[in-house]
Amino acid sequence: MLYLDNTPGNANIRAMNLLSLLIGLITLPAALLAFLPFLGWMYWLIVPVALVGLVLGLLSSHNSGRLLNLAVVLVGIVRLWMGFGIF
Repeated sequence: MLYLDNTPGNANIRAMNLLSLLIGLITLPAALLAFLPFLGWMYWLIVPVALVGLVLGLLSSHNSGRLLNLAVVLVGIVRLWMGFGIF
């Protein structure tokens, strides 16, 4: 049987993961749209927001939000590198 700890501290950790997932689910479609040619400049806005989601995911004990935002950040950095920060 699954044991759920409902202590107040644990609720904050789950809230951090939920917030991290929410940020990741917002930045992921934007990152997919910005992958089109000449929209690479959007990653200058997407990567910092995903970094905030990554930090919130690091404060959580769950991996889902952390990994989602890490993927968006890595794709954004590689795309900025490939497009010389503009394209």
